[in-house]
Amino acid sequence: MREASITRETTETNIRLTLALEGDGIGKINTGIGFFDHMLTLLTAHSGVDLTLEATGDLVVDPHHTVEDVGICLGEAFREALGTKAGIQRYGFFLLPMDEALVQVSLDFSGRSYLYYGLNGLKEKVGDFDTELIEEFYQGFVRGAGLTLHIDQLRGRNTHHILEASFKGFGRAIKEAVTVRGTKIPSTKGTLL
Repeated sequence: MREASITRETTETNIRLTLALEGDGIGKINTGIGFFDHMLTLLTAHSGVDLTLEATGDLVVDPHHTVEDVGICLGEAFREALGTKAGIQRYGFFLLPMDEALVQVSLDFSGRSYLYYGLNGLKEKVGDFDTELIEEFYQGFVRGAGLTLHIDQLRGRNTHHILEASFKGFGRAIKEAVTVRGTKIPSTKGTLL
């Protein structure tokens, strides 16, 4: 089984998570940030992984540290669970419509961290959640996983729909990329860092 457990304790956050790549899309998620929990639940459901996540942070300051550190830990969990990456599809792509929003997600579990974040025209908040923190989550995930990730908004007016489309599309692209298709490492170099 491709699984991982990650613990991160700092003066700002305390995070414990377990990840199983061969799952049923079940998420038990509690970060103390309602909108963020909703997005992570969508990611879990659409990627088909099982995720248990408990995070506490200095929310009295703001949610920034919690959101970023969850991204880092979740990325590290994927890196650990994928191991050598032997046999995985490696690349993932999904074009996801959410009402008027259309978001394209392309990714590569290459071992190289890069984020292109092309969500724009977002309102500053959805409820009481600062939408600029979504980029911090993706940046943390990319660093933790060693992932190349491009997120492109093709259309959209409603901020909730745009962000939801990005998380669902990210989940679907992950599902494709981590699928095992053989036994070889999917690189002509013979390794994925």
